[in-house]
Amino acid sequence: MTSFSLRAVPAACAALILLASPALVLAQDIPAGIGDTPARPQQGSRLERVELSSRQQSDTDLRRKSQVAKQIYGREEMDKYGDTNVSDVLKRLPGVSVQDGAPRMRGLGAGYTLILINGDPAPPGFALDQLSPSQVERIEVTKGPTADQSAQAVAGAINIILKDAPRVSQRDLRLGLGYSIERPTPNANFTLGETLGPLALSLPISAFEWRNQSSFTTERHAQGIDLQPSHSIQRGETPNWGHGFNIAPRVNWKISDDESASLQTFAQKGFWNNKTDYVNTVLSGKPSLDDNSDSHGTWQNLRGNVQWVNRFNDAQRLELKAGVQDSKGTFNSETFRNAAVQRQTVGDNHDRSLTQAGKFGQLLGDDHSITAGWDLEWRKRDELRTVKENGVTQLPQYDGQPFSADIQRQALFVQDEWELSKQWSTYIGLRAERITTESRGNAQAVRNVSQVVTPLWHLNYKLDPKGRDLIRASLTRSYKAPDLNALLARPSLSGQFPDTSKPNTELSPDRVGNPELKPELATGLDIAFEKYFTGGGMFSVGVFHRSINDLIRSTTTLQSVEWAPVPRWVAQPTNYSKAQTSGLELEVKGRAGELLPSVFDPKLALNLRGSLSFYHSNVDAVPGPNNRLDGQQPWSGNLGFDYRLSSLPLTTGASFSVTPGYTTQQTVSTSLEQTRTRALDVFAQWAFSKTLSLRLSANNLAPLDTQQTISLGSGYGSTTDRVARTNFGAALEIKL
Repeated sequence: MTSFSLRAVPAACAALILLASPALVLAQDIPAGIGDTPARPQQGSRLERVELSSRQQSDTDLRRKSQVAKQIYGREEMDKYGDTNVSDVLKRLPGVSVQDGAPRMRGLGAGYTLILINGDPAPPGFALDQLSPSQVERIEVTKGPTADQSAQAVAGAINIILKDAPRVSQRDLRLGLGYSIERPTPNANFTLGETLGPLALSLPISAFEWRNQSSFTTERHAQGIDLQPSHSIQRGETPNWGHGFNIAPRVNWKISDDESASLQTFAQKGFWNNKTDYVNTVLSGKPSLDDNSDSHGTWQNLRGNVQWVNRFNDAQRLELKAGVQDSKGTFNSETFRNAAVQRQTVGDNHDRSLTQAGKFGQLLGDDHSITAGWDLEWRKRDELRTVKENGVTQLPQYDGQPFSADIQRQALFVQDEWELSKQWSTYIGLRAERITTESRGNAQAVRNVSQVVTPLWHLNYKLDPKGRDLIRASLTRSYKAPDLNALLARPSLSGQFPDTSKPNTELSPDRVGNPELKPELATGLDIAFEKYFTGGGMFSVGVFHRSINDLIRSTTTLQSVEWAPVPRWVAQPTNYSKAQTSGLELEVKGRAGELLPSVFDPKLALNLRGSLSFYHSNVDAVPGPNNRLDGQQPWSGNLGFDYRLSSLPLTTGASFSVTPGYTTQQTVSTSLEQTRTRALDVFAQWAFSKTLSLRLSANNLAPLDTQQTISLGSGYGSTTDRVARTNFGAALEIKL
């Protein structure tokens, strides 16, 4: 495992600052006004006077003029590496990591980062690793919550803006091939755009296939089936494959110069398969081993949103929107022992939601506006599952019985945006939410009501009136609601100890949800300095702190349970403790000649970027050291470049990211140790013409195998080694 010392922090910070420092000096020498971008009103809730712009604003321009700390990534950034899914795009963004397909900000696990689709919460089960970047207009990463969006953004929010209807006719085709194991997998994306009078239409369609394989070795020192010490090694191969499609039609209707309406729909359907085969080695005792398995299933997401906007005059604006979502999933899993079916698990889940929101904005002056609105949501999850062991129902009192949970959320908010002077601006917001959760199963329904009031204050100070040197500060309140499936009190038996007449082990517990879970509440402070260069580059350094109450963590305890006559070890989420987390984040990007003018020619078409983040956290109920929040690494870094050759129509680039190894003390008696990870992605694009290009890419080049170790206070534990793989891709892009 790679150790981490705080002595390395100053050196690492100095490296990034050194990269940016020549540009900092150069920027001071350029007279004010040179290279400035003419102002243009941002799209958002704030009412602004309309000014003409000589050119479209860049992602960096939009970031600089935002009232809250925000990073914006458009088509250029998403297209660089020829990614076939949005998850691969996110993993290269500063301060964002991806684990098990779910994006994380500031090293915090799933649930702390709010995922939005066009400003609305993504449906449960929404798979970013099955969404094509060709269907996305831009990605906005916000470091803190705002009043007009859900406050479930402890770490921040990632807003996926789907493709808007174009202003001109559009016919784009992208054909791709990927390779990881066995054979190439195809993918295709087609975008149709058209304008018909006051109507603008967009129809992006993508079809995809994947084929991967996980190779791993698990060594266990654990109690065996006789509860005596045992030692075993299992070597497993898990190929997984599947296919699916996305379609996201959109219609914009310009009713008049002041009134417009839009309809955005989204449909996703997919089929998945995986199979695991083991080679077992028993070194001592009578270990309980995982069985070979074969699983398959489907998922489906349907979504529709309608929006109506009316600008009554130059000072008043009303926006109304409503949405409906329907998500389904099915699964059928079988395990095998002695060439016969040992266990079969069949089930499905169904998530539905309705949303309705609105806001009214009033311009109080040239630089002052106030907005008030509401946000309503209803979500319900139904689950049905049956598990049979050797053809006999495993838990008759639970299997085949419907379990459901629902959340009702009502929110009122008000926000005040005010440019106090040419240098000072502030955003003050207040959001009050009422959250009602109810879980039902074969027992009495459990209902909880929580009220969360989230005051928000964002303050910006421009060191110069042009806003090239900017200090941001924010004080916010946010929360993390429990997942609906975590509320379901349906037990799931240990796969290694399914016989309920006998005890199981701490390393292989049963699992059950907790209907009594309450939301986590967090108070946050963010301070950042941003430096924008005249050539489009920027440098930023920021610090943050979050204080969290009612932290949710899964704990494993020995319990007397109603599904077994003997005590069983059970893993269950609980409101475990209080916690705190803090961090330092650095980012620099721009043209090489601007960042390092003494090294590179200013005309060289070389862009550089880098980010470095340090994190620290502690959970009060767990003794240190290493009592950090689950999954939060001590630090992470990312370096990248892209270069356009002057003599050839060729653009190439690379991105390198690294995370050190670290240990997490999860409870008083359980710790998790993970080794370092790294990823090297490269791409090359050859432009045959303005309408035809070929892009080649390799993700996770020179892969690094990883290891994870679970240790218990009893002395038992397990170690899993995983083999990393490289994914290759080729994409032909045609503008028809």
